[in-house]
Amino acid sequence: MTKNHKSVRWRRIFGCNLLFLMFTLPLTAQDLLVSGKVTDGQLPISGANVLIKNTKKGVVSNFDGRYSITAKATDTLQISYLGYTTVTIPIQNRTTINVTLQEDATALGEVQINAGYYTTTDREKTGSISRITAKEIETQPINNPLAAMQGHLSGVNIVQSTGVPGGGYSIEIRGKNFINGSTNPLFIVNGVPYGSQSLEAPDVSAGINGSLVSPLNAIDPNSIESIEVLKDADATAIYGSRGANGVVLITTKKGKQGKTIVNTNMSTSLGQVTGFRKLMNTQQYLEIRKEAIINDGFGAFLENPNFDFIWPDLKSWSQTRYTDWQKNLIGGTAIRNNFRLSVSGGKENTQFLTGATHLKETTVFPGDSNYKKTSINNAINHQSANQRFTLVSTASFTFEDNQLPSADFTVLANTLEPNAPKLFDNNGNLNWENGTWANPLARLKRQYNALINTLMANMTVSYSLMDNLEFKSNFGFNNYDLESYIIFPSSALNPNDGVDSSFSSLTTNKGQRKSWIIEPQLNWEQQWKNIRANILIGSTFQKETSTQSVQRARGFPNNQLILNPSAASSLEALQNSYSEYKYMAYFGRINLNYQSKYFINLTGRRDGSSRFGPNKQFGNFGAVGAAWCFSKEALFNENTWLSFGKIRGSYGTTGSDNIGDYRFLGTYSTTGFDYNGTSVLEPTGVFNPNFRWETNKKIELGFEFGLFKDRILINTSWYRNRSSNQLIGVPLAATTGFNSLVSNFEATVENTGFEMEFSAVKIINKNLQWTTTFNFTQAKNKLLKFPDLKSSTFSNKYIIGQPLTIVHLYHALGVNPDTGLYQFEDYNDDGNISAEDRQWIVDFAPKFYGGLGNIFSYKNLSMEFFFQFKKQKAYNSLASGASAGLRENGSVNLINRWQQTGDMAPIQRATFGRYPGAGLGGQNQSMSNAAVSDGSFIRLRNVLLSYKVPKHMPSDLDFTVYVQGQNILTITGLDVADPEQTSNAILPPLRQLTLGVQLSF
Repeated sequence: MTKNHKSVRWRRIFGCNLLFLMFTLPLTAQDLLVSGKVTDGQLPISGANVLIKNTKKGVVSNFDGRYSITAKATDTLQISYLGYTTVTIPIQNRTTINVTLQEDATALGEVQINAGYYTTTDREKTGSISRITAKEIETQPINNPLAAMQGHLSGVNIVQSTGVPGGGYSIEIRGKNFINGSTNPLFIVNGVPYGSQSLEAPDVSAGINGSLVSPLNAIDPNSIESIEVLKDADATAIYGSRGANGVVLITTKKGKQGKTIVNTNMSTSLGQVTGFRKLMNTQQYLEIRKEAIINDGFGAFLENPNFDFIWPDLKSWSQTRYTDWQKNLIGGTAIRNNFRLSVSGGKENTQFLTGATHLKETTVFPGDSNYKKTSINNAINHQSANQRFTLVSTASFTFEDNQLPSADFTVLANTLEPNAPKLFDNNGNLNWENGTWANPLARLKRQYNALINTLMANMTVSYSLMDNLEFKSNFGFNNYDLESYIIFPSSALNPNDGVDSSFSSLTTNKGQRKSWIIEPQLNWEQQWKNIRANILIGSTFQKETSTQSVQRARGFPNNQLILNPSAASSLEALQNSYSEYKYMAYFGRINLNYQSKYFINLTGRRDGSSRFGPNKQFGNFGAVGAAWCFSKEALFNENTWLSFGKIRGSYGTTGSDNIGDYRFLGTYSTTGFDYNGTSVLEPTGVFNPNFRWETNKKIELGFEFGLFKDRILINTSWYRNRSSNQLIGVPLAATTGFNSLVSNFEATVENTGFEMEFSAVKIINKNLQWTTTFNFTQAKNKLLKFPDLKSSTFSNKYIIGQPLTIVHLYHALGVNPDTGLYQFEDYNDDGNISAEDRQWIVDFAPKFYGGLGNIFSYKNLSMEFFFQFKKQKAYNSLASGASAGLRENGSVNLINRWQQTGDMAPIQRATFGRYPGAGLGGQNQSMSNAAVSDGSFIRLRNVLLSYKVPKHMPSDLDFTVYVQGQNILTITGLDVADPEQTSNAILPPLRQLTLGVQLSF
């Protein structure tokens, strides 16, 4: 009995041990689920990278700082976050590992920078690359990615063309390189080239937005992860001819491993013009008007009732009425509502992000005009279980609907007579005051509408053939469709003119641009003892087609049929074009890294373009960049204040084929007219197969250093770009039947400059942190040579040794105290003031520009503000009107006019255009140096105050409220509404105040 009892007991013990081994041995061999929380000792850190060391496997901490990852018991975790020291922790069979990171101002070697075909870091880059991220972009209530870059990047000058919704921007990276051609850089969105040229037609929208409808509006700023700008030869030469004006890389957000997260962002913005011009009131206006008529010898007609129709502002309109037309026509409040929803997440091998944004924005004009945009974007990342195969796919679709008046109200707001009649009569109809004025609200009947569809898609697949050899191919497709029209119904005309719908017209524009690209690549990387080598070879195949059709229909049975061209009595084809562009290239890169101290980067590209004739279609471009990280030398190892130091330099060539399609061919086009029933063709281009690539040679020297564990970072650059083989349209005599001949000239344009970028992080304590950023650019442009310039048709436009941005003006000598007329210097001493006397040179390019930003954060409260500054010349109010006495309002400065012999006044005698020499003198004064002033400014471009509501209970909900301000304050001595938009006919950028909430769960 005892023996049996012992036998049973041992069998039980053996069975338990067997079961224990059965369950524990597999667990030892299999992965553990490790979880924990990443903090800074007090607050959770969201977005920290938790990586299994020596692998590509990793996760990102969530908004509570929590993470979970599967790993082996023998693995080591590597946890990093920008601004903190990287920590490595062995797992050692633990399933819970909490991590505390120590603050370390920056981590230059950790942050990956997109350089196009490859990635690099601040420590290892040999080229000049500036960058902003979602952190800076999300703090601005904007509709266009270019708006987010204004003032933030050295060497990048961006100016908004209009405050009208859906308008465009101009951008220059390190100046104007070519005499002819666009200054636009190459835009790359997720690896796919994206055309930035507007497809709008001047016949349709010249009056409302200058035909500058930016295709970049289709890119939702909320979906952008980062924007990198490549500037020097080392960074741009791998793009060959396409990188001559620089490269802008836009990368959108992707999904991250972790639980599914829903993000919402809702905001409402109120926008108004930043300021009004100081115009004359009714009393001042009428006084000068009457004086002008008397001065011109027509005073007797003022008392004659038979001439009331000539000067209604003086004869029939109220002499006491005053209307502030700026307040009435551009003084409204634009309301922008923006809603963004995104869902992201995924597991170890597959991550996703899907988002949608809807925006609606009204205008400051009268009426119910509005701009609407809906964007949908999707991103999928997938990696195979063995981590050899990777797929990254992004797609976005954007629909824009822009409904605006046919013309900008700004010019009327600045020029309408202050005693003009009321807008509506007693019955609520438009008041035409017996046909004595054109009611400005009639413009609301002349509608402009643009419908834009944009599809962008790309897919990148890669496969690791070996541990150090990867094949990758990029596929992309873009489709941009724009359909717009402008209607001009007869009801928008003065009914006293007796017109009907037979005078109504419809002008339509249909433009489309399609492109596809395929880029196969091989990337080989090898690490020896002290040397790491990376070799990239690849090729590009691209095709782009563009079509545009502009038509005008006139004469309709009634205005209800005005949108139906088939109902018109006549239909005219203003433009009908089709162009095809083909491009191919081979490119390569060799990068050598020795002991993480010495870096060499060699890039090259052979381009082929269909825009050149036979034997001229291919061009070779390349660059070399080198860097020495001297802070790695033994001399500095014990240094307590210098944590990073690097000297870098680059030299190389890029090119340009930015001349349009088919320019080397002899081309013809239809005129739209018939001759005896036969369609007429006219020559439009001269055959010239000999012109070749424009070339831009770039050289740069840079010095970068970090102080006090990189809490202070300074990056300085000096550059010189010389562009030659300029492709110029040389004007031809009318007898040849052609306007110009495109050919290469041995003209050389030079751009030089100095750039500096500065950042500092001051961590006062665990709760309070202060970050400062500063950038500065000083740039010079110069025409070095232009053979036979004085005998060419460009002799009155360019001067050797001067910038391309100069303007020839008259030299104003003030007002003659005896005659009361403007005086100008007669340079050629012929006794007359003519165009040949416009020899006063003014350069409107900025002398220097930059930005200063500060971020203060205290616990859950954060405040940011960013200033933009620029030193420049700009037109003052005289450029919009230098004559007093015309039938239009003007600057209040016009009251300082000459009135009698001996007066010393800045404004000439009042005239309504009949006094000999006065009218021409006023025009010349508007084109003289007197119309130019110091246009420098300091602008508070962006302010943000945000508060993250603390969590009072365990929850995954993050709730943040914020207030944003855009274009809040501008300090300038210029007497116009905006120093960057000085025309009195264009609406300047608006001041915006935004209230928003952000939810994440």
